[in-house]
Amino acid sequence: MRLTTFILIFIGGIANAQSPVLDQYIHQGLESNLALRQQQMEIEKSIKAIEIAKTHFFPQVNFAPTYSVAFGGRKIDIPIGDLLNPVYSTLNALTGTSVFPQVENTSEQMAPMNFHDTKLEIKVPLFNSDIKYNVQLQKQLLLTEEAKKKYLQLELKANIESAYYQYLQALEAIRIFAYAENLAKENVLLNQKLLQHEEVLIDAKLTAEYELSKVQIQKKEAEKNAKVAKAYFNFLLNRNLEENIEADSAFFSQPPLLKPISYFQENALLSRPEFEQLQTGLAAQQTLVSMNEKNALLPTLFLGVNTGFQGFGYTFRNQAYMVGQVGMTWNLYNAGQKKLKIQQSRIGALQWNSKLEEAKKQIEMQIYKAYHDAVQSQEALQSKTLDLNRTKKVHDLVQSRYKNGAALTIEITKAQNDLTAAQLSYTIEKLSTWIKYSELKKASGY
Repeated sequence: MRLTTFILIFIGGIANAQSPVLDQYIHQGLESNLALRQQQMEIEKSIKAIEIAKTHFFPQVNFAPTYSVAFGGRKIDIPIGDLLNPVYSTLNALTGTSVFPQVENTSEQMAPMNFHDTKLEIKVPLFNSDIKYNVQLQKQLLLTEEAKKKYLQLELKANIESAYYQYLQALEAIRIFAYAENLAKENVLLNQKLLQHEEVLIDAKLTAEYELSKVQIQKKEAEKNAKVAKAYFNFLLNRNLEENIEADSAFFSQPPLLKPISYFQENALLSRPEFEQLQTGLAAQQTLVSMNEKNALLPTLFLGVNTGFQGFGYTFRNQAYMVGQVGMTWNLYNAGQKKLKIQQSRIGALQWNSKLEEAKKQIEMQIYKAYHDAVQSQEALQSKTLDLNRTKKVHDLVQSRYKNGAALTIEITKAQNDLTAAQLSYTIEKLSTWIKYSELKKASGY
């Protein structure tokens, strides 16, 4: 059984090799898409956020000069005269001199006037668990942005493939209506000859001309649809809407060979960007739990140094100073806030786990539906192939009889209409198998 599965997967891989033309268009679309460019900028912003978070491990140095000019405000009275004048008077009397002068009481303004503090502030983190966990969180946010980009790429790739198949469908419709137009023209000429020989009535000729006009209108409608399909495809590739598209019709002449459904289910678990995004979100929430737990137990420590000049007037003479500090912040009580934050972040982790399980179920269902849609489309194609072959034989027989005057006008008209309808139905279903296969690939993440 395992050998059979391996062979099916190997053969499927060969049969479903991507068209080189379509591959080139997908590559071009991924390179030029504006939404992807914007998402790449978000990734670059996240990379810078990681670098910013890492800078908090290093010393922070600030140049912080201040200069104060003050008027009014509170004052402090200093009774220096009351304290010194009696002493100075006694000393003058003892020495018989006037060496010791009398001084006045003074009053100093509390707010400093003409005072500067020109310094460097240096702060070095010795221990702060928030810094480490913040770096981890920023790295996980980067992974989330990268997963978003992968999701956009997956969506764009599927849209480009689908648009390409629709364009090929439109081209096939033009070809079918062109073939029907030639048949209708031949029928008009035939009826003109038969009318000249009085083998049919005028109504046969008019009916043939009506059928020709109807097919020509349908052909113009198909040409319009092809233009719209071309414009949409070029829009996805972010280029001129009228630019030509290379049609690799031969590559899609056969339906894709489906691998077992288990292959797509296993690939989805490994490749769907939604899983990567949810797992990264869960990891970020678990990091938040750890950060809150550490905050509840551990303090933060830092080393600080202030050095510079301080004094009245910008003289810088005898004004140099240096102050060193070792600081700690340890929250001992906050009314249970730490415990509540831990509980809150743990609930968040449970939510992410639930989202992950829900996504697995949803994607499993998507693959199941897409796989069976692809199988049903291939079965329908087999039926359409048989119908087309039968209709072609009927048309050829009726046309031969009509040329020999053994069939009615209504019979050849019906045969031509049935052939055109069968050809369209077959073409639509043929490319529908590739569209369904594209949807299955998208559901499985590749």
